Amino acid sequence: MVAIDNERLVKVFDKQADKWDRRRRKQTLDSKWRRQLLAGARGQVLEIAVGAGGNFAYYDRSVHVTALDFSPLMVEKAKGAAKENRIEADFFVGDIAAADFPEGAYDTVVSTLSMCAYSDPVWVLEQMNRWCREDGQILLLEHGKSAFTPLAWLQNLVDPLQVRMVGCHANRDIEGILNASPLKVERHERHFFGMVDMVWARSSR
Repeated sequence: MVAIDNERLVKVFDKQADKWDRRRRKQTLDSKWRRQLLAGARGQVLEIAVGAGGNFAYYDRSVHVTALDFSPLMVEKAKGAAKENRIEADFFVGDIAAADFPEGAYDTVVSTLSMCAYSDPVWVLEQMNRWCREDGQILLLEHGKSAFTPLAWLQNLVDPLQVRMVGCHANRDIEGILNASPLKVERHERHFFGMVDMVWARSSR
C-alpha cells in the first residue's frame, strides 16, 4: 500500500512549512474548530500528518503526543510548536504507509486537514483504527466537497490545479470516506457551507 506520492509531495509540503508555521501563530478560521475538537484529547495521543504543529496550542498539557509527518521541515516547525506550548511529544519523519506503530497503543488518534492528500484515505482511517486502543477515540478535522452545489462544482473544477500546486484535493467526499471506514462515528458536524467536517469517532477494534 502506498498512501502518498512521497517524492513529489514532500517537496510541495516542505515549501509550505514556513507559511503554516506563521499561520499557526494566528487566530484563523479553523482555530475554534481545532479548540473544540481537541478539548477531549486524552492520554497517549497519536497525530498523523502533524504539519507545522497547529494543534499543539489546543492539547491539554497532560497528554503525550506521538507525531508523524513525511515533511522534515514541517516536523522541525512542529517541534518548536510543542516546545512553545509545553507539550511532551516524540516526532517521526516518514510516510504513514511505512509507519509501524503498535496496535491498540493510543488513547486518542488525531488527523487535521490531512485526508485531502492521501491516495487511499479509507486505508488511512483503517490504520488509525488499528493503532487506537479498543474503544479509544479518533478525532478528525477535514475539508471536503461542499454541500452547496455551486461551490462543489467550483471545487471539482479547481481540484487538478490544487493537487498540483499545494498537494491536496479540494473535493474529497468525507462522509463517503467515513462510511467506507471501520470507524464508529459518534458525532459529525459540517461547517462553512459543508466544506469543513468535524468528526468524533470511536475505534471498532
